[in-house]
Amino acid sequence: MGSVGEHGEEVRQRSYWRWSKQDFLPEESFQSWDNYLHALSQTRFRFKDRLISRSDDANEIDVLRKQSENDMKRCLTWWDLTWFGFGAVIGAGIFVLTGQEANKDAGPAIILSYVASGVSAMLSVFCYTEFAIEIPVAGDFAAFITAGNILLESIVGSAAVARSWTSYFTTLLNRKTNSLRIHTNLTDGYNLLDPIAVVVLATAATIAMISARKTSQLNWIASAVNTIVILFVIIAGFAHADTSNLTPFLPFGAAGVFRAAAIVYFAYGGFDNIATMAEETKNPSRDIPIGLLGSMSIITVIYCLMALSLTMMQKYTDIDPDAAYPIAFQSVGMKWAKYLVALGALKGMTTVLLVGALGQARYTTHIARAHMIPPWFALVHPKTGTPINATLLIAIASAVLAFFSSLDILSSLLSLVIFLLIIIASSMGISANWGLKPDGWVGYVITLPLWFLATLAIQLFLPQQRTPKVWGVPLVPWLPSLSIATNIFLMGSLGQDAFIRFGICTLVMLVYYFLFGLHATYDMAQEQKKAEPLKNIKDENTMERAAP
Repeated sequence: MGSVGEHGEEVRQRSYWRWSKQDFLPEESFQSWDNYLHALSQTRFRFKDRLISRSDDANEIDVLRKQSENDMKRCLTWWDLTWFGFGAVIGAGIFVLTGQEANKDAGPAIILSYVASGVSAMLSVFCYTEFAIEIPVAGDFAAFITAGNILLESIVGSAAVARSWTSYFTTLLNRKTNSLRIHTNLTDGYNLLDPIAVVVLATAATIAMISARKTSQLNWIASAVNTIVILFVIIAGFAHADTSNLTPFLPFGAAGVFRAAAIVYFAYGGFDNIATMAEETKNPSRDIPIGLLGSMSIITVIYCLMALSLTMMQKYTDIDPDAAYPIAFQSVGMKWAKYLVALGALKGMTTVLLVGALGQARYTTHIARAHMIPPWFALVHPKTGTPINATLLIAIASAVLAFFSSLDILSSLLSLVIFLLIIIASSMGISANWGLKPDGWVGYVITLPLWFLATLAIQLFLPQQRTPKVWGVPLVPWLPSLSIATNIFLMGSLGQDAFIRFGICTLVMLVYYFLFGLHATYDMAQEQKKAEPLKNIKDENTMERAAP
């Protein structure tokens, strides 16, 4: 595969495995301390420039891609993406969270929790699909915050899945949960070191670095095995069903349903990884919508059937929150089924890590192309056609977290437009009113019209900045606005610790952005502006020579 750089021959001769300052900090602001101090003195001006800047399609699709020097291989179809959807989403979450939330928050109405989360995830899918097809590369401040938080969620999620992999592996070996972890005297919560989780993450990353196509083939096999296990769980559950276990259906009320929905949303996590594979998809306009929407629709149905089978097999008060399905099968005389469930969970978690290794690395590549992080991480290997450096970065970050602790973080990211802020504020008001006084109607009378009028204002007064050329979200701005409202509503059911962790991580990202990312992207934008007149002159000369 050849280079896509402007100086093709020179780029081909450069080794992929290079490690110099110019590969990490090539921008003018970082060439000397004086330059850097001057850049810091202009932080306010540069931030304003980056905040209101917009990249055009040509820059996003053509110019920034050249930062990778080599193209990713277009080898994926809708079939691959559909199975990637299964592999990315169906993991340990459904086996772990269903019993936990049915027992603690929702009872048999856990089915409704999965419906609510599924609708919220589906609304997000519409937005991700347009981003993937129309703008596969990101830029500017809002994109940094968005992509940074998505990566944060993905890294922490991968670490948690890897830790869960170890726990289910001990179940297969019929050993205690922490028997394969190293016990230390570190602070509680970080004192159980998990080398197996590190090995699993390293293996998934290695496969992802070798080839996207081979990763897809392995994902087919693992997802097929997982599908067989899921069908067994559903069929066996209904075969031993007792409808009396569904009464009472709403033991914790509607508030419990939405508390559980905020937690089981984690079981839908990972679908956004599919949206990062546009560059490797043969026909993105057709394949990505089919792969994303098709897989998410089927997954929502599967989750509801699995939740129903569990709550019909066993009374919600008797469900074991730590080992729901194994104990439920044991209660109906199928003790051996716990090993099959553990195997299915292991297979599911393996595919989640495989697809995650692909998607997270591509997010990182997109950010690095815009110089929000060192462009060294944007390089695509000429032989494998994969972003090896970006894959290594995410794998190492996840492995460090997985080795010490399994953290659980749900993060959401929002944009900064005045009407959008009103949408967000009204959505938070709806969520707060539900949490503090669910039966009160005054709060809804204020917040719901605000949400409606703000969305209507966007439609009436803000002209659409770009028209999707291939595929776009229908009913803009209503569906995106509804997506924001439902996600914030579910977030309102989370505990304060989740928001504290989210706030700390966001603060760290902002510090990095204002010290490094802002100045790197500003310098890159200025270089592109200087190069544009030269490019226009070159194009004009080319046209003149071509004219008869």
